Amino acid sequence: MAIKTLPMKKTAIALIAILYSCLLAAQPNTQDDFMRSSGKIYVVVAVIVAVFIGIVIFLVYLDRRLTKLEHQIKEND
Repeated sequence: MAIKTLPMKKTAIALIAILYSCLLAAQPNTQDDFMRSSGKIYVVVAVIVAVFIGIVIFLVYLDRRLTKLEHQIKEND
């Protein structure tokens, strides 16, 4: 009769993952502190927001253009 070790392996992997995440959470994140203290985090957020707004504007423009072309195709049929 063979001993099933699969549940033990899953338990061990889960335990290691939990301990590893606890160790990572205990370390101070100096990069975030540096970005906040120097004010550069706001620049990063502003760039991300600008890119997102640009993508949304492009998609709205593209949707209107495609709708216009669809209406032209329906009129020609």
